[in-house]
Amino acid sequence: MIGKLNHVAIVVPDIEAGTATYRDTLGAAVSDPIDLPDHGVTTVFVTLPNTKIELLHPLGAESPIAKFLEKNPGGGIHHVCYEVEDILAARDKLKADGMRVLGDGEPRTGAHGKPVLFLHPKDFHGTLVELEQV
Repeated sequence: MIGKLNHVAIVVPDIEAGTATYRDTLGAAVSDPIDLPDHGVTTVFVTLPNTKIELLHPLGAESPIAKFLEKNPGGGIHHVCYEVEDILAARDKLKADGMRVLGDGEPRTGAHGKPVLFLHPKDFHGTLVELEQV
């Protein structure tokens, strides 16, 4: 069902410092910051030859990422994102297999303008999983 690894998301306490590390120190191509109010985050994508790294920073006090930073002040890995061809078929199969889809279970538009869903970390061995339709 899942395709390639689309990205690994890392929460950073300072989006400019995180961007500089990947751009200036590691020499990676880095996008401009994008505010995603529906998700409560500012995001930057680091493009690598085989995948992407998504840097996440809270956008507003109610951001779910703000709670992550309270528990992990230095930041850290937040989730992994896998590609799927049909997000509704993937959702239905996962639910039939007893997996929990977060939120209301309906796909939302993600940072790439494509439908995404998040799966409960307790169902995936402690890892928050995002699915993105490609």
